Amino acid sequence: MQSNVRDNVLFSSPRDEQERASVAGACVRRLGIKFPALIDGFDNQVEMAYTGWPDRLYLIRTDGRVAYKSKPGPFGFHPNDLAAALKMVVGNP
Repeated sequence: MQSNVRDNVLFSSPRDEQERASVAGACVRRLGIKFPALIDGFDNQVEMAYTGWPDRLYLIRTDGRVAYKSKPGPFGFHPNDLAAALKMVVGNP
């Protein structure tokens, strides 16, 4: 993908969990991601549990429960709905 080239996040497919964590960490740093990121295992249990295809946005509460699940993206992404869910979960500072 051109965006990967532009953002300098080109990697070979990881062969084990340690490589996968290393690649994920590099992507988080290079892309300047400021929120916690989680890594799915090679068994893709999280992807299967949360129906990650087609793309969806999720807000997961600290207790592990789903607070918000978007409709399939990209046309199902409604940032105002996610913002409202965030306010409900963390409050309005």
